[in-house]
Amino acid sequence: MKRWNVGALRLAPDDLRAGAAADLVQRTLAQHGLGSRGTTASVIADALANAGLSPARQNGAARTAAPPALPAGASFERASFAARGAARDYLTYVPASAANGAAGIVVMLHGCTQTPGDFAHGTGMNAHAERHRLIVIYPEQARGANAQSCWNWFSRGDQARGRGEPEIIAGLTQLAMEKHDIAPSRTFVAGLSAGAAMAAILGHGYPDVYGAVGAHSGLPIGAAHDVPSAFAAMAGQAASARPAGPSTRTIVLHGSDDRTVHPSNGAALADIAERGMTGTTLRDLSEGSAGGRSYRRVAHLAPGGRPLVEHWVIDGLGHAWSGGRPGGSYTDPAGPDASAEMIRFFLQTDTGDQVK
Repeated sequence: MKRWNVGALRLAPDDLRAGAAADLVQRTLAQHGLGSRGTTASVIADALANAGLSPARQNGAARTAAPPALPAGASFERASFAARGAARDYLTYVPASAANGAAGIVVMLHGCTQTPGDFAHGTGMNAHAERHRLIVIYPEQARGANAQSCWNWFSRGDQARGRGEPEIIAGLTQLAMEKHDIAPSRTFVAGLSAGAAMAAILGHGYPDVYGAVGAHSGLPIGAAHDVPSAFAAMAGQAASARPAGPSTRTIVLHGSDDRTVHPSNGAALADIAERGMTGTTLRDLSEGSAGGRSYRRVAHLAPGGRPLVEHWVIDGLGHAWSGGRPGGSYTDPAGPDASAEMIRFFLQTDTGDQVK
């Protein structure tokens, strides 16, 4: 194996051979008491991809979904945004329903090996945007920043306000807010896996930009600071760092059978958000089923009934977007519709109604 640029936490794709990569994972996992001779090739592949080192399985393979036909009057366009010399492309969906004004913005951060178009297709978020007059922004990780298109949630330079990827994503969000006259209380960020970890970072670092966070199969802030600690965090041995300060409203969804990002990370995300809430909250525990899967939900509510934090554990779900569309990568059509639940959480008011 050739040189690994540890300082930048990037791995040159042409320099990493499959055998050497697998050996690196085995040794790294073993250092943290996580590996064994029974570690499967699929576990290794998923671990590599979520640390940004190599492609993962995706119910077979990652794929690029064909773009769906747009409703008349809607647009789905590509642009680029730069901050301090670094740039990221992004797609923006403007629904036909927003012709006379949008009701809000949702920023969607894809997972490793995914593309914005693939993520839009798999989550079906644009269809929800049409119903609720929401603009949806899909930032795209650059291959030059991460070989497998993972957001660098584990890099110290990308974990705080005013630096790295959080600064870029928040900057393009603010540009859209100004263009469409959207307040922070109507601006939200969500993601899957590495994208969910970055969404949590943005929610904590930019509470003046984002009114709520949606984290699906993600990891908490401070769970890792480099690639080895990222492996440990993904396996359920995250660092115990807890960010100080108030929390942004947060909904967390995680599958009980996630073998790529251990479900304890979802619990830690929800715990951090709950501890950061100020004032009196009410705790509500519910169980149910949707889409053929059962779930458990713990909600912390404001006195008026508005959800401040929700933690969903979905039985039998692996590392995939719950209720997602077939044809998208890292999606599972069974279970609650994660996109619908996030939108419901984002828009719910103190009266229990949704913002229209």
